[in-house]
Order: sequence, then structure tokens, then C-alpha cells
Amino acid sequence: MNTVPNKLNRGTLENDTTYYRPVQNLPEKVDMNSPAVDVMTDLKRVTAMGINPCANVDEATQRMTSSNVHLLFVTNQYNHVMGIITSNDLTGGKMVKYLKEVGGKRDEVMVRDLMTPQSMIDVLYMDEINRSSVSDVVEVMKNMGRRHALVTDRDFSGAQVICGVFSSVQISNQLGEEIVSSGMATNVADMALSS
Repeated sequence: MNTVPNKLNRGTLENDTTYYRPVQNLPEKVDMNSPAVDVMTDLKRVTAMGINPCANVDEATQRMTSSNVHLLFVTNQYNHVMGIITSNDLTGGKMVKYLKEVGGKRDEVMVRDLMTPQSMIDVLYMDEINRSSVSDVVEVMKNMGRRHALVTDRDFSGAQVICGVFSSVQISNQLGEEIVSSGMATNVADMALSS
């Protein structure tokens, strides 16, 4: 039996070691005439973050903070999207309204209690986004009254798949001006009423 000498050194994994995560380099500055894809988080390049519907809201907050995101996909065991939950859902009027109606404590509230369910999520279509400008996206987000907009495409089998996310915070940063939609609440009292 031939043995090949091992020429590679081995070691052990050190404490606090992490791993590379894909990063998308969007243009630092855009204007309203820039292509819409210049302000879209491309989920083929950036890993989407998900959470179980039975996780409590503190776990969702921790996941958002550690991942530096403001939106989590709420998924089942098959990775199917059941809904979304945003940082605003966890800190704003939805939480206040839920606790007022149902009672209990914050740490008893689950993601499924506050998430926007799949059936209520409006989406945009990638084939149209490819032909659109930043101003088109800003206009539709203002009309939707949301801080995030999901973009879908079709996979090789024809099934719908989420391929991108628009965030009003990201767009505002790239434009250098705040984007606020007409339907967005501006304070906690407004959020409690509009949620």
C-alpha cells in the first residue's frame, strides 16, 4: 500500500473565528435617473437572513443587530417564506398594538405574531426592475407605504423566487436625501394607529 506523505499542516479552529459573507458593492452615490438595480440588494450576491416563526421577538432583534439588517424572512423548515418581519415591527406600533390587544410581556411575543404574512406582501418583478430607474422605485415605495420592497423572479422550474430587496434606508443613503413614503408613520402614535 502506497502512502502519500501529508504535506499540509493542520491546526485547530481558534476562538471567535467567523466566516466570509458575500458583500455586494453598490455605488456610493446615485441619482433619481440611475438604474434601479444600483440601489437593490441582490440576493444572488448577499445572503438573505431568515428566522423561524416561533422565535421570540428578542431573538429576531438580536439576529437583525448581529447581521446589520432591518428585515428578516420568516421561513418554515423547507425555507419557504411565510412572511417578513422588520425592525420597525419589533420596536414600533405593531408591538404596542399587539401587547395592548393580547396582553402579556414582550418576551412572550413570537415572530409570527408580528410578521407581515406572505399573502399580504406586495412584490416587484425583476424583468421590470431591469428597465427601471431609482425614481421609479422611490415612487412605488412611497405609494406602497413601506420601507422595504421585495423583488421576485422565476427560477429554472418557473417557481417564484425572491431575488432582491429595496430598502428606503439604503436608497436614502445612496441618494443623500431621506426617502419617506406618504403612508409611512412618522412617530409611535401614528404607527400604533396605522398598524
